[in-house]
Amino acid sequence: MNDHFESSDSVRSQAPLRHAKELLFEDPLHLQRGGALEGVRLVYETWGELSPERDNAIIVCHALSGDSHVTRHGPDDDPGWWEIMVGPGCPVDTERYFVICSNVIGGCRGSTGPDSIDPATGRPFGANFPSVTVGDMVEAQRRLVDHLGIDVVYAVIGGSLGGHQVLAWGAMHPDRVHSLIPMATSARLTSQAIAFDVVGRNAIHSDPDFAGGQYYDSERRPGVGLALARMLGHITYLSQESMTARFKPGLLPAQEMASEFERKFSVGSYLAHQGERFVERFDANSYSTLSMAMDLFDLGDDSSSLATTLATSGSRWLVVSFSSDWLFPPFQSREIVDALLVHHDRVTYCEVETDCGHDAFLLEDNFDVYGELVRGFLAPEPQAEARSRSGAESESESEKRQRTTRLVRERRIDYDHLLALVPSEASVLDLGCGNGELLHRLRGRGNERIMGVERSERAIVECAQRGIPVIHADLDAELGGFRDGEFDCVVLSQTLQAMGDVRRIVGEMLRVGRRGIVSFPNAAFHSNRRRLAEEGRVPESSILDEHQWYDAPPIRLFSILDFENFCESHELRILRRVFLDTSTRARIDEREANLMADLAIFVLSDGAGDLPAPKPKAL
Repeated sequence: MNDHFESSDSVRSQAPLRHAKELLFEDPLHLQRGGALEGVRLVYETWGELSPERDNAIIVCHALSGDSHVTRHGPDDDPGWWEIMVGPGCPVDTERYFVICSNVIGGCRGSTGPDSIDPATGRPFGANFPSVTVGDMVEAQRRLVDHLGIDVVYAVIGGSLGGHQVLAWGAMHPDRVHSLIPMATSARLTSQAIAFDVVGRNAIHSDPDFAGGQYYDSERRPGVGLALARMLGHITYLSQESMTARFKPGLLPAQEMASEFERKFSVGSYLAHQGERFVERFDANSYSTLSMAMDLFDLGDDSSSLATTLATSGSRWLVVSFSSDWLFPPFQSREIVDALLVHHDRVTYCEVETDCGHDAFLLEDNFDVYGELVRGFLAPEPQAEARSRSGAESESESEKRQRTTRLVRERRIDYDHLLALVPSEASVLDLGCGNGELLHRLRGRGNERIMGVERSERAIVECAQRGIPVIHADLDAELGGFRDGEFDCVVLSQTLQAMGDVRRIVGEMLRVGRRGIVSFPNAAFHSNRRRLAEEGRVPESSILDEHQWYDAPPIRLFSILDFENFCESHELRILRRVFLDTSTRARIDEREANLMADLAIFVLSDGAGDLPAPKPKAL
């Protein structure tokens, strides 16, 4: 097949599922929208071994066009639809986890669906197949888990419709799952997304060969209608950027293919191919059934109702969105995150920057970010540390030096003093947390509730590897998901100088936290004064900043006296001051601080809810 036609759908086929297993339900499956299905058959596949403790099971949930074959079972097997994510050595490692993937109820790859026989008529259900919901799909999965003897699933992961299933697990069975990973999904569809599904279903139902949904005995199937529905849906999986890069807005290059659809343009040829390939392996009634289930999915029409729906979830959450996904825009994932934060859930969120659109969660383009995020979230320290130590002997001298340098840089002197200023029982939010080193050390000494906010994807991955919950956000734009007084301490460590609106971020710190701790480089440090007076060069932007003035991010230069004046003019209480010369690691007396300290730490309060002062600790 020419690369022009490659897509996330390319590996899927109508080939028999050679490793599929069946579970026949003894009891009826009572449906959320009324009615019941008798004799339900659920087709599923498994990989790996269930641990003796039965605590390593991961459920992978597929999207609308997927099935149970998420990855191959061996080199002679057909490829699965998520090979990059699931398999030996992959983020969902089948050598470590017992992986389960079932074809959803309503599908057409073995599980009970519209092409199954209706016991009441002896003929296929067709369009008379009852309306199923995402909740019905999850109930079937719950029965499968019971059948396999698993009390608590280690994780449930999926994107799109698969992400809906993940959310439903969190709402319906919060005590049955340890970790949840919804990707490229939402708590409900937008009206625009539903509109595309409505047009797709109309294309199917208007096909002359649809025959009211009873076409199974006919030689002709509603292929045109289903192909058009798939073509329309496939457009929503892409982004403007990816389509522009791939298909020039001109006529089709020299390339021939047989098709009854228009193919004058390269994008038309591509869509025609996707639609016709899809008809080979999918059922029109199933497409209508599953797209309707997506449209009916609704965990809450606002953040308050969504928070109520997810109130009992005590699971760990990793929510992943993609910047160019306009089918499930990132703001919908952020709504999920905000709802989870209401109940102090352990949640990590990342919006992955990509041009790939909704399909990004299936593609390799940004896998180094979202794949490693999943890997780290599923297997955080100490497992990750143990693997790192076990491979230390094979490190080259260069790699050892790089690792040592990284560890030295992480051991920032201000962190030692920040630890001394935070009570061991306090809850802590670290704004601009970087790779999570401060939070890692706080957790190690006993602080149980910790969370970070960070805008670097790579830093978020490192936090996930450490088991640190972190929210992807721009501090200049977002902090509204946190409630008033939610944390005992809010830390802003060497980040204030990069803020666009200092008053806003300090105000948000003291709204969200009962105490704010700010550290920043002192622009009036004596070496900076000498640099300006003797060399005529501006002060360096930060003690840890390797940028030059012309490629550095916007930096504010202010002194200790400037910040004290800011606090006085805004009626902020200064509870503690710590001044440091980081080159000598010495504390500086307050009387000399503005000249002799290159780093300052202030503990602030607005007076509304002070914590008791922590006891001084030897450093």
